[in-house]
Amino acid sequence: MTPEAIDLSTWDRAEHFHFFRSYARPHYAVTCRLDASHLMARRHADRISPFRACLHAMGAGLNANEALRTRFRGDEVVRHDRIGLSITVPRQREGFAYAYLPWQPEFHAFDRDVADRIEAAAAETGLMTSDVSGDGVAYMSCLPWMDFTALDHAVPGPDDCIPRVSWGKIVEENGRHKVAVNIQVHHSVVHGADLGQFYQETQTALNAL
Repeated sequence: MTPEAIDLSTWDRAEHFHFFRSYARPHYAVTCRLDASHLMARRHADRISPFRACLHAMGAGLNANEALRTRFRGDEVVRHDRIGLSITVPRQREGFAYAYLPWQPEFHAFDRDVADRIEAAAAETGLMTSDVSGDGVAYMSCLPWMDFTALDHAVPGPDDCIPRVSWGKIVEENGRHKVAVNIQVHHSVVHGADLGQFYQETQTALNAL
């Protein structure tokens, strides 16, 4: 769908937008631990993939917040009604491929679709598995080998405003399962309170599986 254009003359974030556009490094990142205990308790009996469940929960967190669906193109600012997920998938041979996943609110419908797309991406020999034009996505990656405390992402330049989300190894601490979730955003469109909502909504989705 065509994203909604935002009128900068009435937008309450217009001053922040112009201010941070002047920065050489306008991106910032936050890492927080979320509770994955409910997911890990269900994963065997209900045959739930922790990877795909985390993807869905983070998609819920991203789509719940308007700022995380907001993009700028030069001096034009738009807001998508829903964004998809662009993920890295390990290839059967060396390296990884990118795959595009339309996000769906209902977990089981999303899960079935994602499983097929991931399988297809793993068999690719190139980097790109689909031609997804536009900016109605968030970039997602999992680092299951490490329990990190911070993370920085590669960005092509200061005008890239697509959120980047990564999560690490699910670890057990004092009888609970925790997972580090990192998100990097552009300060021209995303404030700290928006990230608070992202983590809250992601946690809610993890608990609702």
